[in-house]
Amino acid sequence: MRFDRFSPKQRLCLRWWMDGRYRDRDAIICDGAVRSGKTLAMSLGFVLWAMATGDGRSFAICGRTITAVQRNVVRGLVGVLRDAGFGVREMVSKHYLDIEAYGHSCRFYLFGGKDEGSAPLIQGLTLGGVLFDEVVLMPRSFVEQAAARCSLDGAKLWFNCNPEHPYHWFYREWICKTEEKNALYLHFTMDDNPSLPAPVKERYRRMYGGVFYDRFVLGKWTVTEGLVYPMFGARHIVREVPEAFGRYVISCDYGTMNPTSMGLWGERDGVWYRIREYYYDARREGSPRTDEQHYAGLCALAGDLPVAQVVVDPSAASFIACIAGHGRFRVMKARNDVLSGIRLVSDALLAERIRVHASCEDTLREFRQYCWNEGATGDVPKKEHDHAMDDIRYFVSTVMARDEAESFAALSVGR
Repeated sequence: MRFDRFSPKQRLCLRWWMDGRYRDRDAIICDGAVRSGKTLAMSLGFVLWAMATGDGRSFAICGRTITAVQRNVVRGLVGVLRDAGFGVREMVSKHYLDIEAYGHSCRFYLFGGKDEGSAPLIQGLTLGGVLFDEVVLMPRSFVEQAAARCSLDGAKLWFNCNPEHPYHWFYREWICKTEEKNALYLHFTMDDNPSLPAPVKERYRRMYGGVFYDRFVLGKWTVTEGLVYPMFGARHIVREVPEAFGRYVISCDYGTMNPTSMGLWGERDGVWYRIREYYYDARREGSPRTDEQHYAGLCALAGDLPVAQVVVDPSAASFIACIAGHGRFRVMKARNDVLSGIRLVSDALLAERIRVHASCEDTLREFRQYCWNEGATGDVPKKEHDHAMDDIRYFVSTVMARDEAESFAALSVGR
C-alpha cells in the first residue's frame, strides 16, 4: 500500500509525540467523519511512537471485537509497515503482533472490548500504551481497565472514533475535558484524507441521511430528534409490483396486547418490495389473538408463495416455537441491535433498495410517525408507532445485511 502524501492533520496525528507543542500530552483523540483517514494515520503513528520510545515494551490495540481490530486496523497497517521495511510477525491464533525495525522490537496485543465482561481480558498486563479504535463502541469499564494497564513511564493513550450522541460517556469524559485530561484533540473531515477521490466523497454524502449524515459525514456529536426516517417519501411507495420475484421472505414483530406486525417481502433485481402486510392491534380490535391465530395470519399473508424464511422478533419464543412446530416455514431469530438496524434501514431507503406497496397502510402510517425520544439521554426511538418499523428493521438487519456480507465474501474470494 502506497501513499503520495498525508494531509496536515494526518501528519500531526503521525508526529505529535515528536512536536514540542504536544509531546508532553498524555493522550490523543481523533474523531470525525467516516473515511477521513484518521484510523490509518493514528495506527501508523501509534506504532512509530511505540517503536521509537518503547523498545522491548508491550502495547495493546483494542477494538469492539478481535475481528474488527484485524479488519479495520491490522490489515492496512501491516501492509504499510512491511512496505516501509518493518518486520511484522502476525500470531493470529494468539492475537498479537511482533514488530521489529532498526534494532527495536515491540509486541502489540489485540483485544476486543464489546461488553462489560471484556474488562477482565486485559487485566494483569503492564503496557506502554493503548490504541482504542472506535472507542465509542466499547464499554467504559473496558476502556478504563485498559488505560489502567498503562503504568510504564511515558505511556500514552490513543483514541479514535466516529461521533455518537453528546450524552455518550466518552464525549463527556474525554472530548469535553481534553485540557483536564492533558489530551490533544483533532477533528477530521473527509477533506483531511487526500487519498479519497471527490466522487467517493460524494457517494458517502449520498449514503447517509438524518442523524447519520450529521455524524458520519459532518462528524458532529448530534442529538437525535424528529423522525427516525426523514428520508422516507413518495419514491419509496409503489402501487404496482413486479409480477415475479426471485425470493420471498416474511418479517415479524410479535405482540400480545401490543400490535403484531408482519410483512411479506419479494426481491427483484436487488430491490426488496414489501408486497403486503399483516397488522393486528389487540387494543384497537378489543381482544388479543393466540399464537395459533397469528400463525393463521402468517399463512394467509404467505398464500401459496414459496417463502424462504420467516424472520421473527428474537424475544417471541412462543411464536417461534409455534411456527417451527407446524413445519411449513423455516424460522429465524432476527438480529436486534436497534441503532445499527436503524442505520441499515436508513441506508437501504437512501439507496432505494426497499419499497412499500401502497396497500401497507399501517407501515406507511408508522413511517410518518416513528420519532426519536428527544427526552432520552442517548439514541432512543419512542416506543410508539414502532411495530412495522421493528419488523422492517429485523428484515434489513438479518436478511439484507447477510446478503451483502455474502456478496462481499464472494467478491473477496474471487480476488
